[in-house]
Amino acid sequence: MTLIRKPSEIKAPESVKVLIYGQPGIGKTTLGVSAPQTLLLDFDGGVHRLNPIHVTDTVQIASWEDCIGVLKEDLTAYKTIVIDTAGKLLDFMTAYIIKGDAKMGRKDGALTLQGYGVRKTMFINFVKQVSVMGKHLVFVAHEREERDGDNKIIRPEIGGSSAGDLIKEIDLVGYMEASGKKRTISFDPCEKFYGKNTCNLDAVIEIPEATINNNFLSMIISTYSESLEKRKEIAENYTELMEVIGEKVSCCESAEDLNDATKEIMRFQHIWDSKTQASYMIRSRSQELGLIINKASKQYEKAS
Repeated sequence: MTLIRKPSEIKAPESVKVLIYGQPGIGKTTLGVSAPQTLLLDFDGGVHRLNPIHVTDTVQIASWEDCIGVLKEDLTAYKTIVIDTAGKLLDFMTAYIIKGDAKMGRKDGALTLQGYGVRKTMFINFVKQVSVMGKHLVFVAHEREERDGDNKIIRPEIGGSSAGDLIKEIDLVGYMEASGKKRTISFDPCEKFYGKNTCNLDAVIEIPEATINNNFLSMIISTYSESLEKRKEIAENYTELMEVIGEKVSCCESAEDLNDATKEIMRFQHIWDSKTQASYMIRSRSQELGLIINKASKQYEKAS
């Protein structure tokens, strides 16, 4: 049994991983809990700052052991795990690692190089564990400013190399900012801030004022899921089209056959690179049949 999968056979993930970051107090946690059926893991001790109408079921994390424990509980009532904040989650991981092996830490409380390697593995395994459970995962993070000459660049405040490790695992990364009295979020990367947009969301999306019906991120996740389904449908059409093209080209036994097939194939409604791939197939078949292209007529003919 082959392990190779055609584009239409690739299994799409059932869960979505999202990172939201921005200034303190802009409403990141409120946005985070607008995902479907959320359980908030409050690493930052800030759940009390949420508007009471937006407070969801919460675990107030006091140690990494609390996080380990909650993932062993029955979480069938929840579709989304919200991490507030990603930076604090890493702090709890750091404390847990040093507690287990003092050699992993320095005198100032930071991790050694080996300790950072252990934390990276722990972090990736945590993300995978939640994903295997079939839960959406939403990380909330503060922003951090960096300088590149005179340019200010905004990045998620996630310690060490873990920002890069997280973003590799994430499907959507959105930066929140205030524009007058409006709040917006952008998933498009640009020179000012980092983003990740894998489902063609609008460049800038205005966030509606959160009411009792707090469901903005639920709609974003729904859009992402619909995009995956659409992509799968297109992939199925692509596979079918390539099979038709391949059959028509392989059946050609003469210059006349190949010229007729070429005209027909070029009139197809092409998908992705199907036209380019068809040209490669036609050229390859012409070589097999000993044909050359007449530059004037653009027709295949027998080589003289």
